[in-house]
Amino acid sequence: MASSHSSSPVPRPSSGGRDGIYHKERDPSPPRYRHIRSLPDVCPKEPTGEGQGLCNGPSVVAEHDRWTVYSSKVNLPAALNDPRLAKRESDFFTKTWGLDFTETEVMPSFCLPNITKEHFGPYLQEMTQRERIHERCKTICPNKDDVDAVSSITTNQDKSRTELEQVPKIFMKPDFALEDPATFNMVLPWSHFNNAGGKSSRDVASSKLLQEKLSHYLDVVEVSIARQISLRSEAFFHAMSSQHELQDQLQETQHAVAVLRGRTAAMDQVMCQGPLQALCTALTRNNCVKLHNKLKLMAAVHQTQPTVQLLLSTSEFVGALELIATTKEVLQQELQGIHSFRHLGSQLCELEKLIDKMMVEDFSMYAHSDLNRSLRDEPQVLEKERLESLVFGLLRQRKLDFLDIYSDEMIVAAKAIVSQCVADSVVQIEEIDAEVVVKLADQMRLMTFPQWFDLLKNVFESFLFFLQRIKATMNVIRNVVLEVLDSNQKTRLLEDSCSEPSDQEASQVPSLLQGEAELAYLTHEGLFISDALNDAQQKQQEQKQQRVVLAAQDQSSAAGFRSQQGRVETAGSDSGATEMSASREQSFMPGENMMPTDFELNLVINNLQELMYTASDISHDRCVKVLTARAKDGSLERLTSAEFVCLSQAVEGFVRDTEELCGRRSVSLRGALQSQANRFVHRFHEERKTKLSLLLDNERWKQAEVPAEFQDLVNSIANGRISLPERKIPGPNDRKPTEFLLVNGQKYAVVGTVLLLIRIFLEYCQCVNDIPSISTDMLTRLADLLKHFNSRSCQLVLGAGALQIVGLKTITTKNLALASRCLQLVVHYIPIIRAHFETKLQPKQFSVLRHFDHITKDYNDHIAEISAKLVAIMDSLFEKVLSKYEVKAPMPSACFRNICKQMAKMHEAIYELLPEEQTQMLFLRINASFKMHLKRQLARLGVINDGGPQHGLVVVDVAFYTENIQGLKSLERLDLNMVEVWEQKR
Repeated sequence: MASSHSSSPVPRPSSGGRDGIYHKERDPSPPRYRHIRSLPDVCPKEPTGEGQGLCNGPSVVAEHDRWTVYSSKVNLPAALNDPRLAKRESDFFTKTWGLDFTETEVMPSFCLPNITKEHFGPYLQEMTQRERIHERCKTICPNKDDVDAVSSITTNQDKSRTELEQVPKIFMKPDFALEDPATFNMVLPWSHFNNAGGKSSRDVASSKLLQEKLSHYLDVVEVSIARQISLRSEAFFHAMSSQHELQDQLQETQHAVAVLRGRTAAMDQVMCQGPLQALCTALTRNNCVKLHNKLKLMAAVHQTQPTVQLLLSTSEFVGALELIATTKEVLQQELQGIHSFRHLGSQLCELEKLIDKMMVEDFSMYAHSDLNRSLRDEPQVLEKERLESLVFGLLRQRKLDFLDIYSDEMIVAAKAIVSQCVADSVVQIEEIDAEVVVKLADQMRLMTFPQWFDLLKNVFESFLFFLQRIKATMNVIRNVVLEVLDSNQKTRLLEDSCSEPSDQEASQVPSLLQGEAELAYLTHEGLFISDALNDAQQKQQEQKQQRVVLAAQDQSSAAGFRSQQGRVETAGSDSGATEMSASREQSFMPGENMMPTDFELNLVINNLQELMYTASDISHDRCVKVLTARAKDGSLERLTSAEFVCLSQAVEGFVRDTEELCGRRSVSLRGALQSQANRFVHRFHEERKTKLSLLLDNERWKQAEVPAEFQDLVNSIANGRISLPERKIPGPNDRKPTEFLLVNGQKYAVVGTVLLLIRIFLEYCQCVNDIPSISTDMLTRLADLLKHFNSRSCQLVLGAGALQIVGLKTITTKNLALASRCLQLVVHYIPIIRAHFETKLQPKQFSVLRHFDHITKDYNDHIAEISAKLVAIMDSLFEKVLSKYEVKAPMPSACFRNICKQMAKMHEAIYELLPEEQTQMLFLRINASFKMHLKRQLARLGVINDGGPQHGLVVVDVAFYTENIQGLKSLERLDLNMVEVWEQKR
């Protein structure tokens, strides 16, 4: 019975197995229902005694040096059921290597081909048709035993299910527990047994009935369980009957494994132990080399702090910072986790912060010493190499606000410059006691103008040296910034150029590493080739980092050598500067990420230019303090024109020099000078206006002699020189004064006030030449002066104000003609003055020139009023005299004789004062007035042009009048046209 359901232990090669190993045949299409078979024999086979039983297992004593399955400490289920894992893992290596073990990519074998789905294509095509036929046959012809078994199983299952449904559901619940009072009460209802009278026959019957019911439930469940066991017993008994087959197969397997182990041990003894020992020795040597290099690296890192101190002693801040950065990088990458260096990182950070403070303090000290040293005796740049080192260090640490420190020192130094200049000037002046007069402003106000002006020029000169020194320092700083900016750009271009072949190098790395993969795997302590390759790359990085550290050590040794030998090189050494800049550029290459960006560096360059502007503004502000301290008591307003011109020229020269030096025009000093210029112009104008008023009030309006000095002044104006000539010392050979002033060939009879007026407006023009900034203000003041002369002369002459002020008895025709001629002279010079001012004004300021047009119109109106006044004088005379005229003998009449006499006097008074044309025009107007009055008188007397006696008498008088008028000089050819006096005959 057992033999009918057991398989032969002999291997069957024809059944699909390989290498003599038996493989149980399996139906490719699993059956839908399990086949019902007879129960096998439960007794296993006894051993045959052929020496191949279980007693022939591996001997622990004989094979104590070999690893066997019995040497395993942890079985496979325990490895797979690790309770520490949140979920069951498929990899059991975490048991041995811990939770930190992570899977890495295993490189594919170089000996096995890459199997794809296409390799199984022919097999799948061949088996598909057979599988379809097999499935179709199973569906058409089912097995009779299977059908009977299925029907029997179905009937038994239905009967079992019906019996189980009689059991209450409470017994089937997964949380069924009699400990629960509610469950217990439902199973055993004690309400039937809790009567007060004790147990009755009814209670006993109920308890028996309950006991029988529970027993019935138990029987139903046990029967169901037995039925289920009987249904599944076939597999159990089949497994028991197959134990002898498994024992035979295990014996064969044990024998094959023993043979394989022997062969493997022989191969290991002959072929593997020697080469493997050599590889282990090489691996040990490599580990020793790594350890030695690591120890050398630790020794170099251990010397970081003393080396940094040595570099700081020589002010090599850049080298110290670079060494700190390199050491921190090594600590983070190569020496991470070393216990002895656990505090070194924080110490280096504190040391870096200390270096930051040292650099800021050192730069502040440098700025103080640079700006407060002598301006004339020492070179412009103090300790150029020290400055470059400080700037490089500050830029590397992104301390971009160091220019603010320099700006603060500039303000203090500018104040000290003024104080020192004032102190030097006061020492040379005996009249000022510095112990009594303490304040600088009071000391400056006690100086005379030449002394103060020398002080101001000294201040200007000192500030020019001051600005030149600042500019030289800023140029050094700018060169450093540009060098760093250029280094960043070169580094960026280098990275861009290296990024292109990086892809090619990356593609070549696998091909290079494949040849060394097996050797790396053998020499590596781990299990994966990727770990070996990572170690190789890490080794290359370690060597590179060691080279960086060695370079830092070389730098520190060089710094120590310089500190021992002393710094004897000069600031102007070109070779030293070139070598230092190159070394700095190389030292900044690795720390590019710490350097400022291009935007920040350009911002620093802009701040340097702004600092120059600030220096210029500070210098101008301190000069303004000197200027306002002197002007506080009004002393600058009392300067002469020449002195103020000298002051203006000095200020303009200083402003121009600072503008060329700093590149921007400062307005504070110009504004202060403009303010003082406005006060000077006001005082200048008021003085001359007052002087002109005094001259007019004392003017007697008589013709004055013209000195040769004024004639030369007029001649220089005619030659185009609108300025005051130098005063000549009077000598015996000087020319005598003349009666008239010759201007472009014309004679001008003038009064003394007009001569001084010409000199006054030339003084205005001279001020404009010397101080162009006051042109507009000076033009308005000169226009006011000309208007004042016109209005005041009108009041004195036409208004007869001179009668009361000067004491003239009357305003004569000569006074009027002289005033008219003076006004004409001023009108002649107004266009010349206008053209001169036009050259000094900006185009947008030309609108103020309209004042001259208004003044010219006012003067011409005034001249016309004087001419009208002269005509009016004769008009009143004609009216008075001709009103008494009678046509009777003797002839010429006394009336006409009197008129001719008065006209001769007028001609005599104005002939030498007015030009010939003006005299003729004036007498033509007087003649017209005479004809009008004569015609009116003849009409009153009734004398007409009838050829009668009265007409003849009037003709005689008119002929006398005509003869006398035309007998005057310059009036010979004057057409009097006396026919108009007659009325025509009716």
